[in-house]
Amino acid sequence: QVQLVESGGGSVQAGGSLRLSCAASGSTYSSTSMAWFRQPPGKEREGVAFISANGGYTYYDDSVKGRFTLSQDNDKSTLYLHMNSLKVEDTAMYYCAGRISGSFRSWKDQRSYSTWGQGTQVTVSS
Repeated sequence: QVQLVESGGGSVQAGGSLRLSCAASGSTYSSTSMAWFRQPPGKEREGVAFISANGGYTYYDDSVKGRFTLSQDNDKSTLYLHMNSLKVEDTAMYYCAGRISGSFRSWKDQRSYSTWGQGTQVTVSS
């Protein structure tokens, strides 16, 4: 099982960009599907983006399609979330999560993830 540590959060003005990183340690990263979730203030945590273990397919929530992009550096066992054209409503605590198995149809199901990072705060101001 991997351990996850997020970084890269911060404060930015609307329209700006940030890149979040999720560094994984452990021998099972290559077989772990990864996702980013976020929890806006006062709201439930929600799925943002997902990448399969082999990197073969990705999924994005409609709210971030065309603005957020996933990439990963397998040599560094690191997942990135590139966030462009940020909006005030993107303000949230962002978490990365990992799971070994599960259908892509359930990528937003938080119960299917066994490993979570501690989160990194993103604040977008107008």
